[in-house]
Amino acid sequence: MRLQPVTSLSFWQRLRNISNPAAGHPLFARIGNRLFWPVVALGLSLVALIITAAISLQENTWLSGVLLVSSLIAAGALALLLYRLITRAHRPLDEISSWASQLRQGNLSTRLPANSIDSDLPGLSSDLNELGDELRSLNLEMSTRVRRHTRHLARKTRSLEILYDIASTLSKTRTLEELLENFLDTFVQLFDARAAMVRLVTDHGTLQLVASRGLDPEVIEREKFMPLNRCLCGQTATTGNVEIQKGADACKAVLGIPLLQQDCHEFVSVPIQYHDQTLGVYNLVLDKPISDFGDDLSDLLTSIGRHLGMAVEKARLDDNARRLAIIEERNTIGNELHDSLAQSLVSMRLHVKMLGEMLYKKDIHSAQMEVRRLHLALEEAHTSLRELLANFRSRMDERGLVPAIEDMVMRFSEETGIATYFQNECGEVVLEPAREIQVFRIIQEALANIRKHSDAHTARIMLRSETPDLHLLLIEDDGLGINPSAPPQRGEHIGLAIMRERAERLNGNLQIESEPGEGTRISLTFSTTAGRHLPAVQEG
Repeated sequence: MRLQPVTSLSFWQRLRNISNPAAGHPLFARIGNRLFWPVVALGLSLVALIITAAISLQENTWLSGVLLVSSLIAAGALALLLYRLITRAHRPLDEISSWASQLRQGNLSTRLPANSIDSDLPGLSSDLNELGDELRSLNLEMSTRVRRHTRHLARKTRSLEILYDIASTLSKTRTLEELLENFLDTFVQLFDARAAMVRLVTDHGTLQLVASRGLDPEVIEREKFMPLNRCLCGQTATTGNVEIQKGADACKAVLGIPLLQQDCHEFVSVPIQYHDQTLGVYNLVLDKPISDFGDDLSDLLTSIGRHLGMAVEKARLDDNARRLAIIEERNTIGNELHDSLAQSLVSMRLHVKMLGEMLYKKDIHSAQMEVRRLHLALEEAHTSLRELLANFRSRMDERGLVPAIEDMVMRFSEETGIATYFQNECGEVVLEPAREIQVFRIIQEALANIRKHSDAHTARIMLRSETPDLHLLLIEDDGLGINPSAPPQRGEHIGLAIMRERAERLNGNLQIESEPGEGTRISLTFSTTAGRHLPAVQEG
């Protein structure tokens, strides 16, 4: 942009602009403040000198004439100096003022004309133009940095959004299959991928394709199991690094058929890791360069792989926990069948053998007595079987432990006629499902013992919180109690042993207090935190 031409001003207008600090540019105001009063003082001194010389001239001395001529010459020189100062300094300063105004308005490319300023002030225009160039360079550099940081923050924000979506998807799933399916759906949508796959390392040292999107069924069948040393995915699983290759032709060499009907731009392989252990890899098939997503996308993909690895490991642990719970429950069922129904069947076999011997001896009276014993044993076995079936069919209420106990107490009271009360003093108890089942089974076994052996009229179950992490379960009745000197009734000690075994699985503490004719009290202390061993807590 060219500077606006300077308007021609008369000498007196320029003099007024310089002498008036409020007029014009502040630079002129500073010059006017410095020149005006010295010039005025010098002019007044010359005027006083000329007047003095004119008065002295009346005496007709030659000295007075010389003084008058000298004063007139000095006044002329002062007037010429002032004129030259105004005419030669005003235009450069005016152009500098216009240049500075353009800079303030944001026009950093403006330049000073060298011909007019350098003639009066040599080198000034080049120095000021260099200063303007430096300002322009600094402004461009600052703008570039701001744009670069803005793009970087935008990519970071997008990365955080992607991580949040992935983490949210992984946290909502339970089974491994559901987890991987939901992950791929979210992943394909976020990265606009044509296809995506998840492969996990097997115990045999191969990669198993466990979930995929965008692949043909024939390709899925051929990729079901792949060796670690034959493909890019195996290299990723071995090195633990993100690998990128142009297209998918290398996969065709391994599979024998094209991976895709139309080749892609890039094939990305990312490790799935948990605690520095590579669990597998996941793949992205992209139709555009991965660099379009940002320079730090590799870190984002690695972070996603670690989140996925954590979720995969958790799903595996949950599956193992469920399998262990099923195995433990089956073992418990086998023990209960062996300790109750199996013993009754053994007893009936002995009765049948004795009955056969008596019939062979034609001892009709003894045979009839043995038939009655056999009938009683059969009734007892039938009763035990019904109780076992009732226990095995019982399921935890989906609403939690407390509603399940309430329903069980209500059914027990209706079936037995024993007045049974449930006193809940801790509100809702939040436990893992496997631990809830153990508490539920302990109460169930205690009520079964009360029905079989106590001859009680009243029973009470109390659940109380001693601390936010510590709970007390109390089960008591007003029945016959346990006589340590009397022989145990059938199944009585078996039920107590089963309860102790379940308490050990809870890492809790089980205590049984009983006196003949005083009833029985069973107290269990347990924690909501798995793995914590607890001392007994007495009822206050």
